[in-house]
Amino acid sequence: MGISVLTIVPVYAAILAVLFFVLSVRVIALRRSSKLPLGFQGDVALERRVRVQGNLAEYVPFALLLMAFAEMRGSPSWLFHGMGCVLIAGRLSHAYGVSQIRESFAFRVTGMAMTFTVILVAALTILLQAL
Repeated sequence: MGISVLTIVPVYAAILAVLFFVLSVRVIALRRSSKLPLGFQGDVALERRVRVQGNLAEYVPFALLLMAFAEMRGSPSWLFHGMGCVLIAGRLSHAYGVSQIRESFAFRVTGMAMTFTVILVAALTILLQAL
């Protein structure tokens, strides 16, 4: 089996890059208005925005990398559209939940569960392809 060109995962990577950009701008804007170039100094809203951005930066590259490996091995396109949509929805849910001063824990948990599901499905897809 030959390696195929990535056509689906890059689209989801681009959408998630736009989300990362938006989350980064939110951090920068609050840092500027709070005059806090580094750290939080008790600013809970800033700390939450930084964690939302950081959490996306921690999990999304790994999920996309696994998705890309699976797509390169020739899995069906519906699988990547499904994982991509779940990953985007999960990241939006997580961002909303964690951004709230009175955190909506259900959104946070749902977002992480969706993200972990994508990582696990992508990993298992690769392992099954290897067999």
